[in-house]
Amino acid sequence: MAKLEKELWNDFDGLLERIENEIINGSSTASLEDSSDFVDGEARCSVRVFERYSAMGSNRVSMNVTLFQCGNGPVRISAITSGGSQAMVFKVNTFGEKAFLDCLQKILD
Repeated sequence: MAKLEKELWNDFDGLLERIENEIINGSSTASLEDSSDFVDGEARCSVRVFERYSAMGSNRVSMNVTLFQCGNGPVRISAITSGGSQAMVFKVNTFGEKAFLDCLQKILD
């Protein structure tokens, strides 16, 4: 499992759209598996679950991306990847998880 947390002073909707488009268009095997959006007063939260094939691990890797913003504050991002190992007991190969997370890091930089 790999994790990225960040705060950005970006437009919430524009950032969410950019993340969705660039992850899906950045890999021929990437897909948006599901999404969820919440609004409560001035607080907003969007959750996206992406998946793609990892050639390094010969398996599929998922990435959960959550954006949260309260009022005009910063957009807080939490992204967690999972599924990049073939082992039964210990995680042997997490290269695919890290590589998927690196795609998001490039979008945010």
